[in-house]
Amino acid sequence: MHLPVFIDSANYSDAEQLILNFGEEAGLEASIRADKSRALGNHLHYCKWRQVERICLLLSIDHSIGTVH
Repeated sequence: MHLPVFIDSANYSDAEQLILNFGEEAGLEASIRADKSRALGNHLHYCKWRQVERICLLLSIDHSIGTVH
């Protein structure tokens, strides 16, 4: 199993804020923002919001993924 790698902690903060504002729809909101960025040709924000979307999905899972120490 390949687990995602998150490098920028600001993406985690953005995911946390989206979860507070949008609840279960946070991942969808991040996806919408990514699509808007792609439409504008902003590949950096597109990649950022896709990462935020992945983090939102991971945070919504009720059990641990990967190795627990």
